[in-house]
Amino acid sequence: MTPLLSVQGLSKHYGAHIGCADVSFDLYPGEVMGIVGESGSGKSTLLNCMAGHLPPDAGAVVFDTRGHGPRDTVTMSEPERRMLSRTDWAFVHQHARDGLRMGVSAGGNVGERLMAVGARHYGDIRGKAVDWLDRVEIDAGRVDDRPTTFSGGMQQRLQIARNLVTGPRLVFMDEPTGGLDVSVQARLLDLLRGLVRDMGLSAIIVTHDLAVVRLLADRLMVMKDGHVVEAGLTDQVLDDPQHAYTQLLVSSVLQV
Repeated sequence: MTPLLSVQGLSKHYGAHIGCADVSFDLYPGEVMGIVGESGSGKSTLLNCMAGHLPPDAGAVVFDTRGHGPRDTVTMSEPERRMLSRTDWAFVHQHARDGLRMGVSAGGNVGERLMAVGARHYGDIRGKAVDWLDRVEIDAGRVDDRPTTFSGGMQQRLQIARNLVTGPRLVFMDEPTGGLDVSVQARLLDLLRGLVRDMGLSAIIVTHDLAVVRLLADRLMVMKDGHVVEAGLTDQVLDDPQHAYTQLLVSSVLQV
């Protein structure tokens, strides 16, 4: 089977500081990869290099495109990469405000992404927006309300609707439950797990929360100082960590 995404020797430096160093892995259709590590470990740098938000210093990010097969997105033209980010890719930010237009209605936020891929019929766009609000557990009666009137959890669910309405095949998630209350986190995680399963999504999730990857990720990479120090099946890595740093991460959670 052809990988949906093949990351090959991806590296990024900030002067003498290593953002990420020589990271390689394959992600297959329908698979969820978790990336964990403490702040400054390089996980967000890696995610942003993969998603095209940061130019890597070396390496390739090969995506199996619908029309042209495997393509290195690092060397794609900016218009090609932008179209990919509107169609087959999606990016869920930790802070929903970074992924939403706060001055536009909830329905408008979802509809904008549809219009970006060519949708023009107002009734169809609004209908799909209402349908997606329902799927992320937002009352359809809030379709004309602005995100500024929503709670943090609702804003995050709206951002997910905006991202998934075009049926992407790969979703990048940067601390999707960060900053939310524990009860709100649980509801959001349950929603995400259902959407990933029902849509057959592939996803890459960056988080410091091992409970998040335990629930959502099939495989896990542990990062420290820009390097991947351990990788494997999620349960295997968390239940029987081999690297001293992974053992420390797991034990620190158990002690809380």
